Amino acid sequence: MQACITRGVALLLFCGSGVHAQQAPQLQLRTPIRATLPADGMLRYELNLPNRHFVAGRVDQDGVDATVTITGPTGKRVQRSARVGRGGPESFGFATDTAGRYVVEVTPATAGKGGAVRVQLTRSEPVATTPEGKVDQAAAQLYKDTPGAVVGVIKEGKLAFVKGYGAADLTYEMPFTAETPTNIGSSSKQFTGFALALLASRGKLSLSDDVRKHIPELKDFGKTITVRHLLTHTTGYREFINTLIIEGRQVLEGDYIASDEVIKVINRQPALQNEPGAEFNYNNSAFALATIVAERVTGVPFAEWMRNEVFLPLGMTKTWVRANPGQIIPGRSAGYIPGEGGFREVRDLHGSAGAGGIYTTPGDVAKWMHNFKTGELGGPAVIKELSTSFVLNDGKPSNYGYGLFLDTNRGLRRWQHGGNDIAHSSTFVYYPDLDAGYVVFSNYQGVPGGIAGVVADAFFAQHMTMPPRATASATAASGVDVPAATLRRYAGKYEMTTLGGLLLTVEQQGNQLRLQLPGQPALPLRPTSMTAFEVVGAPARITFNAAPDGAVEGITFQQDGQHPGRRVAEQAAVDLATFAGRYFSEELETFYDLSVEGGQLVIRHRRFGPVTLTHTTGDSFSATLPVSQVVFRRDAQGTVTGFDAGNGRARDIRFRKVTP
Repeated sequence: MQACITRGVALLLFCGSGVHAQQAPQLQLRTPIRATLPADGMLRYELNLPNRHFVAGRVDQDGVDATVTITGPTGKRVQRSARVGRGGPESFGFATDTAGRYVVEVTPATAGKGGAVRVQLTRSEPVATTPEGKVDQAAAQLYKDTPGAVVGVIKEGKLAFVKGYGAADLTYEMPFTAETPTNIGSSSKQFTGFALALLASRGKLSLSDDVRKHIPELKDFGKTITVRHLLTHTTGYREFINTLIIEGRQVLEGDYIASDEVIKVINRQPALQNEPGAEFNYNNSAFALATIVAERVTGVPFAEWMRNEVFLPLGMTKTWVRANPGQIIPGRSAGYIPGEGGFREVRDLHGSAGAGGIYTTPGDVAKWMHNFKTGELGGPAVIKELSTSFVLNDGKPSNYGYGLFLDTNRGLRRWQHGGNDIAHSSTFVYYPDLDAGYVVFSNYQGVPGGIAGVVADAFFAQHMTMPPRATASATAASGVDVPAATLRRYAGKYEMTTLGGLLLTVEQQGNQLRLQLPGQPALPLRPTSMTAFEVVGAPARITFNAAPDGAVEGITFQQDGQHPGRRVAEQAAVDLATFAGRYFSEELETFYDLSVEGGQLVIRHRRFGPVTLTHTTGDSFSATLPVSQVVFRRDAQGTVTGFDAGNGRARDIRFRKVTP
């Protein structure tokens, strides 16, 4: 059947070196071609495809790091892949929106470094028309020798669709299945929120209690911080993981974090980052503290209490709170990140219980979701607490309950959350009006980010209101065609005021915008309206905010909440040498060294490599981890005396200059 489907679809290979391209034999489905990628050239393939056709393939790299770029008949880029380092496979998959010639180019990711590759077409078929087929094609880039994912669609407490893709464990060649327990990262927060609301309903505590009633050793900042503030990201506490990264902790490489270290981080904090209840600032510290509150009022370890009082009563027999990365979870998925030679296995975050750390399956989540409807455990009052938006001090809703974002998706009410550990990621979506939803769990953050959107469209589009169509001509990719002149107005740099001054760069390439974060590859932006765009390959959205005269003043970046960003004008050159020197933070007991190298200001910590600081405005600079923003301080004579550093959820950490 596959042979019939692919008949007449030709894939032609051309050598990238030299002026005269030489045609090679056609690439047959699942018949690999071995080739040498020139250090200063490319391998070029051509696909002659009909409209509404789907293809997928992979480029296996032998000691070379390659980039795969797909362009369509008009020359517009369709896809670009450079997710895996030397030795791993780079995969591609796309559906055609017009008939014609599609070009696959394989180039060295690092100039001057070529090597052996193996190119293979793994799927070639008409675009799927069934919901199940659409999900299969969205996950086509997950293979038995790559990390994978599991997708579950849930209706009225039952699995309407569930399927695993790729590998749960590469060492033991274990496939991802419906029964594979997987780390869901921050999607765990709803369980912690439910636990505290359940304990309140049983009279063990009040959500209005001062947190220090249960954790008296916490520092008194002169403001009452309640248990409810913990569950709604409105405490004003520093985010402890981000703070430890600035301190020099290699958290993403598995550095140990004790479960009570969050208390030490907060107690060193000189002042709150904001008034309690005044600002939504996504914060793992608060949920880690919530588990300590639960343990103090129950006298039982949080993981044990959750197992006996929440999971087992709901029949969730394959769900655990992983108290530490060494705890054995039978049949669990291992986590992977890109590395030299392919994929590298990594452990989970230490100290993440409460904020993350839950392993579960789609089948168990089906039971959890159905309890939202029935209230069998906890009753309707607890479910209402969990799913009611917190109201900030200024009277505005935060659109966040206790561990759940509360919004609408194309007219349909939605409770949702995403999660990331060092390697694992998750998407959790529940539609309360349907008593239905879906999950996507994976053990690798390079898993195609569009799978969740495909699941929503494939299984729930009939319940949704389609977004209003723009007046511009339609395109098959998104239904919206934004004029090039408008795209030019959107291009620029934006400083994220609630993300520690993180600098986002939006650049125009032809008829497309691309988003660049410091130290990360640029990602395409796909328009959903004339002002709103989704980030292709990431669960995020951007809306451009314009003044009445049409001038673009800033953006709203949506990922784990709404984050405003202001437009930053191009700055005149500054004397970088005035910022060089050694700086020390009493709060973190750590040093940073700044120097000018190759005309750039570079910041160093003894446990991190050099990071370039990019000038944004005045005495402010942007960077990537361990710090995303550095704002220098000067005395009355204009001499630099120190800086305030932040990286999103931890901000305004003071460093003083100790040497020139």
